[in-house]
Amino acid sequence: MQQESGSAVLYSASDRIAVITLNRPQARNAVDREVALGLEAAVDRLEDDPELWAGVLCANTAEHTRPVFCAGADLKVIKETGSAATLDTERGGFGGFVYRERTKPIVVAVDGLATAGGLEIVLAADIVVATSRSAFGLAEVRRNLIAAAGGLFRLPRAIGRGPAMDAILTGEPIDARRAYALGLVSRLVEPGAALEEALRLAQQIVAAAPLAVRASRRVVLSAAFEDDETLRRTSREMLDELLASEDAGEGLSAFAEKRPPRWRGR
Repeated sequence: MQQESGSAVLYSASDRIAVITLNRPQARNAVDREVALGLEAAVDRLEDDPELWAGVLCANTAEHTRPVFCAGADLKVIKETGSAATLDTERGGFGGFVYRERTKPIVVAVDGLATAGGLEIVLAADIVVATSRSAFGLAEVRRNLIAAAGGLFRLPRAIGRGPAMDAILTGEPIDARRAYALGLVSRLVEPGAALEEALRLAQQIVAAAPLAVRASRRVVLSAAFEDDETLRRTSREMLDELLASEDAGEGLSAFAEKRPPRWRGR
């Protein structure tokens, strides 16, 4: 199932994976109200569909001489309205995505520049696949703005305080190879191959036990905020829940019978 090609955000799904595409190439995929609402709605569809276990987020850069995954906020909207409020949603924050609570992992495929709010969208995803021609930046200080959609705390967590402070205070982008070396990018591929690799990664994720994937993701994300004792208790509670699920018995049976498990997600 897919939205019309003219939509600012496209959605399709197959083989337990949803593919969400930013589709404003003429505006460098900048976030306006339509993108924010469309991206939030796409994540809602992923979360609400029990047959889908992971998502891939990408961008249409077909018309770009120099590809741009997302240029962040549409500054024309801010200039015309004097506010960035229309670029947020109540549940998702900027782009309907950066603060959206969800349970299913999303892999982001970046082929080109992800800057300002574009990088903040990338940082809100779970795993980053990028091409060698990509770059990541927070250029807000050059426009008398700040990266208020998560970039100021998520980038330091991703690459460390020193490199993040360098990028944030200068506005200089981080090229893909350095981003890979610093740990922001998980898989680095050739230009044009980001979506294919992201789908391959998503397929590996959905081949694993979905309940365990979601529980593991939750603990990893909580690690930045919780103390070790809380994390130990949370991990134990989640393990007990997993052991009580139908998939727990299936996993043990498949292991004993030397066959691939048939996960049900319950």
